[in-house]
Amino acid sequence: MRIILLSLLLSLPALSQQIIPNIDIRVGTGQLDTSIRLLILLTILSLAPSILIMTTSFIRIVIVLSLLRQALGVPTVPPNQVIVSLALFLTFFIMKPVFDRINSEALQPLLKNQITDSVFFDRTSSIMKEFMAKNTKKESLKVFLDISGLSKEEKENIKSPQDVPLSVLIPAFMVSEITTAFQIVFLLYLPFLIIDLVVASILISMGILMIPPQIISLPFKIMLFVLANGWELVVLSLVRSYQ
Repeated sequence: MRIILLSLLLSLPALSQQIIPNIDIRVGTGQLDTSIRLLILLTILSLAPSILIMTTSFIRIVIVLSLLRQALGVPTVPPNQVIVSLALFLTFFIMKPVFDRINSEALQPLLKNQITDSVFFDRTSSIMKEFMAKNTKKESLKVFLDISGLSKEEKENIKSPQDVPLSVLIPAFMVSEITTAFQIVFLLYLPFLIIDLVVASILISMGILMIPPQIISLPFKIMLFVLANGWELVVLSLVRSYQ
């Protein structure tokens, strides 16, 4: 909202001179007028959260961290704000090499007027496609290619990640990330499940049936997780899964 208000304030002098400003769109040279660039930039900023979720490692991280709380038995600790913030910073940490490539190969040449807008988009999408294709399961990609409606010739022309349309690669990447996240969570659940079973067996053998086993097992699960440096191991596993 502040960006929109600021852009309106900056445009007041021009609006005072003429009611309808002249918009020059130079399609032949591949360059866009400043006003069109500002409009595209505002649109991208409004869609930035969705783009960040769809095309980066955010999905896998936030699912693993959220379900880890369920495995521990404390579904509201850490709070959602902490989980989302941690997932966001881990996403920037993991995606830093990709963002550095986009900055050096696409953004900086565009700011220096060395490339056109179309070339900037092609280079950026190519780098993102390379990252997403590397972390997309072949089965998921094949399923979306089969239901995409592409002709047989178009499918045969796909020889590299750059040839896969974004409309096919992005949903395949998201489904693959969700699948991988649930596989990681399954492995995280096993030690906590064993603790719950042991505690429940001990309580039943002692004839204590009125106390829920989760109340007794919760301190043991937290102690095990802390002594094993659980947060560091989980974060390290998530980071290494993309390297």
